[in-house]
Amino acid sequence: MMFSALWALLRRDVTLSLRDGAGLGTALGFYLIVVTMLPLGLGPDLKLLSRIAPGMLWIALLLAALLSMARLFAADQEDGSLELLATGPVPLEAAVAAKALAHWLTTAVPLALVTPVLGLLLNLDLEANGPLVLTMLAGTPAISFLGSVGAALTLKARRGGLLVALLVLPLYIPTLIFGISAISAILLHTDAFGPSLLILAAISLASLVLAPIAAAAALRMQMG
Repeated sequence: MMFSALWALLRRDVTLSLRDGAGLGTALGFYLIVVTMLPLGLGPDLKLLSRIAPGMLWIALLLAALLSMARLFAADQEDGSLELLATGPVPLEAAVAAKALAHWLTTAVPLALVTPVLGLLLNLDLEANGPLVLTMLAGTPAISFLGSVGAALTLKARRGGLLVALLVLPLYIPTLIFGISAISAILLHTDAFGPSLLILAAISLASLVLAPIAAAAALRMQMG
């Protein structure tokens, strides 16, 4: 029964996000604007663009995915469904995990899939496109799950989006470091890609386990 309730919650959040489209549209627009402005600001040096492309794509994706984190629980709080989730048969930790997973599926995954197209604007080596998408799919769950902790802590705060960024951006640094390291290994033809990818996956798995517990505790504090 709990599994069917979790599946219903996940399907509901994915459907609402896709039907609304505002969160994904804003994230995609921000991602596109940041990446297209970089060549204008840095000039026509293709070697420079190619060298910084992995880092800039990772940073732009991270910030774009973060844009919609502040609203992760806000809509549920406004219509009263958050209290139902807290008192329902499904543990609040599991409900938080389902909502974070829905955010990853509807925001981070589409951003990762359009990255090869934007990589062309930064003269990214074509052989790095596949590994880049793979590392982003492995690392971005941490963005959604860690972001859920910040969204829970700032649920009733004014200017919650800014506070979420201040709280969780330091937590994203390991994901950013190993994501860039993995792509740099491909471009430099070293053996560091495999270990970096495994560390990214480990960070995401740890976030999947620990972040819902912390976010649920923060939500109970906010509703207490």
